[in-house]
Amino acid sequence: MKGQSYTRTKYMRGFPPPKITKFTMGDPKGSFEYQVLLISKRDAQIRHNAFEAVRIAVNRFLESNLGTNNYCLRILPFPHHILRENKMIFGAHADRLQDGMRAAFGKPIGTAARVKMNQSIVLASVNENGIEIAKEALKRGGSKLPMSCRIKSEKVLV
Repeated sequence: MKGQSYTRTKYMRGFPPPKITKFTMGDPKGSFEYQVLLISKRDAQIRHNAFEAVRIAVNRFLESNLGTNNYCLRILPFPHHILRENKMIFGAHADRLQDGMRAAFGKPIGTAARVKMNQSIVLASVNENGIEIAKEALKRGGSKLPMSCRIKSEKVLV
């Protein structure tokens, strides 16, 4: 992650909305005994389409193995950081269409979330019979992320 975070959307126009729209799945009002967390091992920047891929993979595995109302899945970070790209055209006669580094601020192409080391990314709340299934689901979801992650399970104190 280089530079200052670029998040002031009121000053810019035309950036695409994040692909991830649902951050909570399953049964959000249910009471569950255990939490299984996907935790980052280092600082990283995660794009919005990677969050959507994680959400789909984990939710599909949990729903097919536990059922709809036997878990609660939450994606914790929100992609605030806006990514820019200075588009360059390569090929024949491309020299007439680009200016190189002149006015190279770039156009918005997407959003991302900046994640710190040991920050929780995905939270799955399950009962005791679903701990191993949730660990496997988060392992599959962690493979969609651009950095290595660890899985931690803990009992919820009520």
